[in-house]
Amino acid sequence: MKKTKKSKDFYDKVYQVVRSIPYGRVTSYGAIAKFIGSPQSARMVGWALNVSHKVQPPVPAHRVVNRNGLLTGRSHFAGNYIMEDLLKSEGVEVENNGIVDFEKKYWEPSNNSLRSNDN
Repeated sequence: MKKTKKSKDFYDKVYQVVRSIPYGRVTSYGAIAKFIGSPQSARMVGWALNVSHKVQPPVPAHRVVNRNGLLTGRSHFAGNYIMEDLLKSEGVEVENNGIVDFEKKYWEPSNNSLRSNDN
């Protein structure tokens, strides 16, 4: 997919939200899409995260999972267990490729949460 100005803006919005996810918490592709005003674009959020590994400042893409708490993006990391290892290093329990206590670890994007993390 060739990046256009429109897709670059979309990706930048995704990255801003993902950078705001607190340490030790996760959110979903759909929640990000909804928050940035494109509720039908969860898959495009995934595409943005697939190419985020070299973006600066870093994008903690490991904190984004599917709506059921599954680590569906793990194959896009350098190794199959990198995503899981990063989450575990933040105190997030993972079992059978899913977040344990997903409801407790889930973070919902909001304007206030983004503002509080802006520099």
